[in-house]
Amino acid sequence: MEAILNFINSTGFAQFFTGGNWKCILMIGIACFLLFLGIVKKFEPLLLVPIAFGMLITNLPGAGMFHEILFAGGHIHWDLFGGAPITAEFLKELSAAGVADTVLATVTAGQSISVGLVDILYLGIKLGIYPCLIFMGVGAMTDFGPLIANPKSLLLGAAAQVGIFLTYVGCRLSGLFTGAEAASVGIIGGADGPTALFVTAMLAPALLGPIAVSAYSYMALVPVIQPPIMKLLTTEKERQIVMRPLREVSKREKIIFPIVVTIFVALLVPSAAPLIACLMLGNLFKECGVTERLSKTVQNELMNIVTIFLGVSVGATATGATFLSVKTLGIMLMGVVAFACGTAGGVLLAKFMNLFLKEKINPLIGSAGVSAVPMAARVSQKVGQQYNPGNFLLMHAMGPNVAGVIGSAIAAGVLISLFG
Repeated sequence: MEAILNFINSTGFAQFFTGGNWKCILMIGIACFLLFLGIVKKFEPLLLVPIAFGMLITNLPGAGMFHEILFAGGHIHWDLFGGAPITAEFLKELSAAGVADTVLATVTAGQSISVGLVDILYLGIKLGIYPCLIFMGVGAMTDFGPLIANPKSLLLGAAAQVGIFLTYVGCRLSGLFTGAEAASVGIIGGADGPTALFVTAMLAPALLGPIAVSAYSYMALVPVIQPPIMKLLTTEKERQIVMRPLREVSKREKIIFPIVVTIFVALLVPSAAPLIACLMLGNLFKECGVTERLSKTVQNELMNIVTIFLGVSVGATATGATFLSVKTLGIMLMGVVAFACGTAGGVLLAKFMNLFLKEKINPLIGSAGVSAVPMAARVSQKVGQQYNPGNFLLMHAMGPNVAGVIGSAIAAGVLISLFG
């Protein structure tokens, strides 16, 4: 009978009724809702499904797949990975460093951690490996031709990054976030999931779960968030502007472009070098014509494997102890602000440029400066055709769109240099 009772008490069902585990029940509900959005509503399913499933498994009491204490205080505690017991002095140091009591309460002095599956997978995020590999895949699937053909679109991509810095200011004024945390929340405005993960893992790892969920959720909602802002800031006449077809870009230009950008950006913002280098290496695989096997591998097998590992490990950081807080609500709110400001920044700069240009730009393509590739460009095309069915803005919008990818990586490097 004693053995049976011990077994019952060791089950996750019994642990649901211990103190604080009501949060786990709520997080499991949120995970199931996100699975519904990914599977039924098809909102970014390739990322939302693994993220939601990671959130599900990390909040199952007793599963032991992810241990926040291994990464407490923003550092990887390699000695605990090796089986070293947790000391009272170590817990005091973490408490003094501001680690949440809810995290410290999960362990006791003298305890050794049995490293879980997600603990190992999470190292790929913490060490900055997964976001960079994702960028390599993005580069291999990206055509920089529209940007090369119309260099002015680089300015629109840069203007859309204003959402990052305005959101940073808003977060600081709210008093809820430190400088590093505000920078991590602000990067949501870049509309680039891997960049948000890269910055947050370095600057505010405790917020990785809420920021990841916010970033990818709002990326999926770009077709809902952007059109009202685009219509509010433009006139019907501006939305009907027809742009000339872009010139054809030579193969030589496409090969030289990733090399030049890598050199320039890495020298200008060294902190952005890992992201930019991987993005441009993937693009060089695609454009050079002699590495077809590598290009296909990066676009397919590597991209798919890393997406699974990244999604599950990101979701696993969204534990009830860290996710259910006032800061999480602040992140979700500021995420909308970041997207709105980024969209507005691109549109308003296009309108300003039209004051000086003989050949006018359709301001709708400015909204594509947020780097949700190619979704934001498709939104520009869709809204444009509502007012002029013969208007084809997709390729023009791809210029600011891919410029936004570069811009968000540069912004990430700037923030890491300032707060890292």
